[in-house]
Amino acid sequence: MALPPEAAGHAVESSGLGGGNAAHKPGVRRDSVVIRFAGDSGDGMQLAGMQFTAESALAGNDIATLPDFPAEIRAPAGTLAGVSGFQLNFSSREVFTAGDEPNVLVAMNPAALKANLDDLPPNGVLIVDREAFNDANLKRAGYTSNPLNDHSLDKYQVFQVDVTKLTTLALHGTGLNNRAVFRCRNLFVLGMLSWLYQRPIESTQRWLEGRFKKTPELLEANLMALKAGYNYGDTTEMFASSYEVPAATIKAGLYRNITGNSATALGFVAAAMSAGRPLFLGSYPITPASDILHELAGFKNFPVYTFQAEDEIAGVASAIGAAFGGAIALTTTSGPGMNLKAEAVGLAVKTELPLVITDVQRAGPSTGMPTKPEQADLLVAMYGRHGESPIPVIAASTPADCFDCAYEAVRLATKYMTPVILLTDNQLANGAEPWLLPDVSKLPDIKVHLATDPNGFMPYRRDTETLARPWAVPGTPGLEHRIGGLSSEDLTGNVSYSPANNELMVRTRARKIAGIAREIPPTEIFGDAQGGDLVVLGWGSTFGSLREAVKQVREKGKSVSHIHVRYLNPLPSDLGDQLRKFKKVLVPELNMGQLSKLVRADYLIDAIGFNKIQGRPFKVSELTTRILRALEG
Repeated sequence: MALPPEAAGHAVESSGLGGGNAAHKPGVRRDSVVIRFAGDSGDGMQLAGMQFTAESALAGNDIATLPDFPAEIRAPAGTLAGVSGFQLNFSSREVFTAGDEPNVLVAMNPAALKANLDDLPPNGVLIVDREAFNDANLKRAGYTSNPLNDHSLDKYQVFQVDVTKLTTLALHGTGLNNRAVFRCRNLFVLGMLSWLYQRPIESTQRWLEGRFKKTPELLEANLMALKAGYNYGDTTEMFASSYEVPAATIKAGLYRNITGNSATALGFVAAAMSAGRPLFLGSYPITPASDILHELAGFKNFPVYTFQAEDEIAGVASAIGAAFGGAIALTTTSGPGMNLKAEAVGLAVKTELPLVITDVQRAGPSTGMPTKPEQADLLVAMYGRHGESPIPVIAASTPADCFDCAYEAVRLATKYMTPVILLTDNQLANGAEPWLLPDVSKLPDIKVHLATDPNGFMPYRRDTETLARPWAVPGTPGLEHRIGGLSSEDLTGNVSYSPANNELMVRTRARKIAGIAREIPPTEIFGDAQGGDLVVLGWGSTFGSLREAVKQVREKGKSVSHIHVRYLNPLPSDLGDQLRKFKKVLVPELNMGQLSKLVRADYLIDAIGFNKIQGRPFKVSELTTRILRALEG
C-alpha cells in the first residue's frame, strides 16, 4: 500500500462513522501507544494487527510491528500452543522497536490472556471478549477460576466487551452461518480500536473491498462488523474518551507499509532490472522464508521466474543452473535448509557463479521454534561448508533495510562472481515499518558484462581489480569451457590435481572475497565518534532495540555508543580500529555469542557477550540494565 506524500506528516480524516472520529467524546493526547492483539490462531489477530498498522501508517505515525505466530499450523483451539499475537508500536516520535510491553492487550480468549498477561504492566488496558471466558475455554487454558471474577485482574484497567454477541447481532439477517459470523469478530475489534485511537478506517474498507470482491455477502458482513465496532466505541459508556496519537515528523516522500520479506523480494526485482537480466528463484517452502517465494511469484509483468522445488537441494541446484545460464539467481531458506544446501553452495563457490542465498533465520536447532526469531546462523553462514569456501555475508537490520541488502547482495554476487549470503530473521521477515520508496535512478548501478569475445577467452582469467572470472553463458560461440566440482586449473578451468594449483585457486578465491572490504563504507558510530567508555556492537534485527537502549543511556549522561554492522564477511576494514577507541565492547546477540567470537578472534578484543536464546527479541529495558552494569564494571 503506497501512502500519498501528505500522509507522511498529516493524519487522514476519518469517514465520520458514529459521529465523526470520536467527536462525541473528549480526546486524550498520547505520544505513543503499544497495542498487542492476541487470540486463537483462527481469530484473525494477524489480520487485525496488519490493518491497524496500515491505518496508523496512513495517520502519519511512525510504526514498528512484531507478529508472533504459533508453531503449529492448527493447534487445538483455545490452548496456549495456539495463541497468535501481533504487537504494534505507533508513535508521534521516531520508533525503533515494537515496544517492550503493551499499553493495551486485546485478549480474545482465556488462553490469549494467560499467554500474554505477564507482559502487561500494572494499570495497563485489558480488553477481553467476555463470552469467550466460558468453562470449556477456561479449562483448556489451565484456569481453575474465571480471572474476570476472581479479582486477579484488579491491577489492570479491564474492559469486558461482548464481542461475540455484538458481532452476531450486527450480522443478524445476513444469512451467514455461525462459523462465518464468528470469524468476523476480529473486524468488530478492529473497528472498536480504530475509534478508540482515532484511526482512519477507509484503508481497511478498501482492503476488504479488494479481498472480497468476488463474495459480496462476505464483504457486506465484514464491513458491517467493522462499522459496528467503530460505532460501539463511539456510543458505549464503557470508554469515557478516545486517544489521539499525532502524526510523526517524517521526511517528505512517498511511503508504504512494508514487511521484511516483501522488501527483500522488491530489492531482488529492482536489482535484476538494474542488471538487465532475468531473475530466477529456486526454493523449497519453509517458515519464515516462504513469503519471498510468494511475493516474487506475483511479479509476472517482469522477467521473474519462480520454481517451487521438491526439496532444499533441488532449490539451490536449480538456482546454480540458472546462474550458469546468465540469470540473477536466488534461493531462499531458513536454518534447516542452510544445512541441506551446504554442499551445493560449495559447488557455487568452486565454480564461481553469482548466487544469492537468503537465510531468514529462526530459532533452532532442528525444527526448534520455527516461528520465533534468532541470530544463530551467523557461523553457519561463515563456515558451514566443507573445504575453504569463504562467502560474502551481509545482514539486514530493519524490515525496510531488507530492500537495500537484497539489492546489495545481487550487486556483490554479480560484480565478484561469487555466492552471497543474505541474513534476515523472523522478526524482520514479518515485522513492518514505513518505507520511503527510493529514487530508482539513485540506486547503485549493477553492471553485468557477459563474455562474448572468443579471442583470448579463458574461463578463469580474472579481472585485475575484483579477481572475478568472466561470466560465460552456455551456447556463446567460442566460449565452450569445462565447469564442475573437481579442482580446476588456473586460467583454463581444466581438471587439475596439482597441489600447488589447488592452493593457488583456494587462496585466490579467498583474496577475492577479502578484497570486497575495499568498498565497504566507513564504520558509522552513533554517539562518541572519538571513543568513550563503552560501545555496543550489533548486527541484524537487534538494531532497533540496541539503538533505543543506547539513546536512553546517553540521555542519562553516560559515555556509550552504538556500532551496527551490515557486512559480516569481510568485516569493515576500519572496524577493529574503531572498536579499540572504547574501553569496553558489549556485543548483544540472539545467540550464544557468535559475532563476539569473531571479534575476539580477528581483533584480539575482550568483547563482552550479552546473549538471549528465547525466541524473543531483546527488550530495551534489559539492554539498558546490561549496559549500565557493564559501565559500572
